[in-house]
Amino acid sequence: MYRVSKLALRSPSLLKTQLFSTATKSSATQLFHPTEEHVALRQMLRSFVESEVDPQALVHNRTETFNVELFRKLGSLGLLGITVEPEYGGSGMDATAACIAHEELSAADPAFCLSYLAHSMLFVNNLARNGSHEQKLKYLPKACTGELICGMGMSEPSVGTDVLGMSTTAKLTPDGKHYLINGAKMWITNGTIDGKSTGDAFLVYAKTDPTQRGGGLTSFLVDKGMPGFTLGQKIEDKCGMRASMTAELVFSDVKVPIENVVGEVGKASLCMMRNLEIERVTLAAMALGIARRSIEVMTRYSQERKAFGKPIAEYGQIQKAIAESYAEYMAGRSYVYNFAASLELSTYGNGLDADGVKLFCAPMAKRVADRAIQCLGGYGYVGEYQVERLWRDAKLLEIGGGTNEAHHKNMVRDLRKSGKIE
Repeated sequence: MYRVSKLALRSPSLLKTQLFSTATKSSATQLFHPTEEHVALRQMLRSFVESEVDPQALVHNRTETFNVELFRKLGSLGLLGITVEPEYGGSGMDATAACIAHEELSAADPAFCLSYLAHSMLFVNNLARNGSHEQKLKYLPKACTGELICGMGMSEPSVGTDVLGMSTTAKLTPDGKHYLINGAKMWITNGTIDGKSTGDAFLVYAKTDPTQRGGGLTSFLVDKGMPGFTLGQKIEDKCGMRASMTAELVFSDVKVPIENVVGEVGKASLCMMRNLEIERVTLAAMALGIARRSIEVMTRYSQERKAFGKPIAEYGQIQKAIAESYAEYMAGRSYVYNFAASLELSTYGNGLDADGVKLFCAPMAKRVADRAIQCLGGYGYVGEYQVERLWRDAKLLEIGGGTNEAHHKNMVRDLRKSGKIE
């Protein structure tokens, strides 16, 4: 019913939901939905999220389990390969479409959306942009349906922002046919699905040449079941994003064929930086979903809850919280979609605003969710009213995909290089 295809996107009978009130015939509409396909995509997602994603979110948060069945439904919608060419099973859409998907999914279940991001952006989009034709044919069709659930391995137990300081190594075997990977990766989304074994496939970064600056990073495709590739641990008791599985992955003489090298040996830093841009703008879009849902919850509650004989929405303190939240949300939304419209997924060098959208939107989402909790009082502090979960989930966006402090460093570096703002 929901499949994102050229036919479905143009079929009014398949699209029955109304858009958010900001989606009207205006310049804002053109920014947030530049084509009819983008409008239809948001409509389809709004309907799907309301009927399928929202009802399951609280249960999976409480049990800290990943909804595999629902995830695979995203494949039938064409969402798992949203930026992948149809030749490889994808929908062939752009960065704006990716942002729409992440904003809508995150408005109901940020943790589920985070697993979607790790799969569709960090693995699928990454491989679609950097892999060979043969690698794409092997992995992408199954990843686009959800038959494979995948992720990316970059961070390590002792390495986060200082990515070039990673210690995972890959050494070419004497026969020149394989690399032996040794090391560990930490905080890996989709690192496990069931808590007992690894996810299905990963793009893993490792050092291949210690003589090069940064060790000559190379990207490898590593499959579940390869000898020496094991689940170190499932990360339990996280502050937020509890319905998204996070794990440590361990590599002990993992024998990877040279056919699994993605891109050029020693040149993966460029691939990494290119993919960080779409990662950061979609993380910012997730923040938009959290903020929007928080605004909707506190607006509705403030109209229903009465104090001293009238709805609390009539009091200035509540009005301030709601009005400032909406203004901040719309500022972030405009920044995200303006940047997404200019982002070519195959290019590199858009780091300033990739950092900027996430630096602005992540704290904004946490701040708006915090206001929502305050508006709801005791009700905001319990899971049934959603905003406490949104608040906990929002914190991860200030850490994952680049800390706020890393964004500060990167943006000042880029501004110093350019010398002026266009």
